[in-house]
Amino acid sequence: MTVPDAELAALAASHDIIAIGMRADDVRRARHGARTTFVRVAEVDATPGAPVALQAAAGEVRISGTPQGRAAAVARIAEVRAAVGKAPLSGFSLADLEQLAAADGVTLRALLEEFQAAGLELVAEAPFDRLRDPRRSIEEVNIAGLALARLTVHQWPEVEMTAFFREVSAVQRTVAVIRAFAPLPRRFGGGAPSTGYDDVKRVALARIAVENVASIQVDWSLYGPKLAQVALTVGADDVDGVSAVDDVSEGPRRAPLEEIRRNIVAAGLEPVERNARFEPLAR
Repeated sequence: MTVPDAELAALAASHDIIAIGMRADDVRRARHGARTTFVRVAEVDATPGAPVALQAAAGEVRISGTPQGRAAAVARIAEVRAAVGKAPLSGFSLADLEQLAAADGVTLRALLEEFQAAGLELVAEAPFDRLRDPRRSIEEVNIAGLALARLTVHQWPEVEMTAFFREVSAVQRTVAVIRAFAPLPRRFGGGAPSTGYDDVKRVALARIAVENVASIQVDWSLYGPKLAQVALTVGADDVDGVSAVDDVSEGPRRAPLEEIRRNIVAAGLEPVERNARFEPLAR
């Protein structure tokens, strides 16, 4: 149910983070209950010929970095696909692919179709604030036979927060293919960085305002266990970027899988590991 603009504006203007968080948690629990998903990611470099370490625990193999040209990207996708078999394979930023298509003089759809034919299954992220035409570009992903792993925010734009979230929601009403939205910025501007209070409020307002996207996501590797755990209590229900390396050098309780499970349980929630297709995994 869409929250009225007046109510959303009042929440955004409020400094009562506890009340805002409780409101967001109500929305989250009405949709997901205590169920909290997480995905373990194995990242590989976008450079053709770079090593591909096989990690059987990965629910998503992600080609990271900027593609080094169209042919190089296709070659790298084919290399990684051959190495990882049927594992879910994601790669690249949709904003970077917009630029690559323009530089190569091809349509975005043609580029995406070529990537899909080479073995790519998902576009790793779509930074909403960097896309030239978010609705059209996200639609092209779907038309090309690919899925979008997550909608992200590259750097928080100079716009009012609730207006930005309303814009995200409006695009989703048209495309209806966004599965997860990560509202915390992946880069910081030249000014003062955001505070923990800002980040928690942003997650909560995203859950309240973007009612038509199923999952609000927080990045474990980027923001750390502490903020991720708090975010799960104020509206987030999915955790991205958990390491796929089963490192037990510091003891089994500090291994990535046990650490994420322990943090979710400590927040009073139920951990469910998933893959990039949002299919639950039994471990």
